[in-house]
Amino acid sequence: MSGTDLHEIEAQFRTINNMDKVDGEYFCRLLYGIPTHVEALEASLLPYLDREINALNPIELTVLRIGSFELFHCPEIPYKVILDESVSLTKEFGSQEGYRYVNGVLNNLAKQVRSVEVSLDNE
Repeated sequence: MSGTDLHEIEAQFRTINNMDKVDGEYFCRLLYGIPTHVEALEASLLPYLDREINALNPIELTVLRIGSFELFHCPEIPYKVILDESVSLTKEFGSQEGYRYVNGVLNNLAKQVRSVEVSLDNE
């Protein structure tokens, strides 16, 4: 995605950040997992997008990749937590109204990927 070696990114992150406050295992799960599955993740998002992947704001695309990875590969994280964290990240770093778009796309994806969890939550 960025072209930088993932081991180098991990080393830089560990050097710069206080790892006492970071879930290192989860960080690595995302760091190495998302690039491995990026094509499938983006394909899963396509039905819910109103534009091409390459036309998305880079921050919003990154958050959508993270959120979709978590929906598919982190069943221990409730889908509502994934949506809430994705919205928070987009509010902080994305475009002014980008969080609404991210929320809508991931909410629709969650209905497909986590259908039982979503339906139980809506009862």
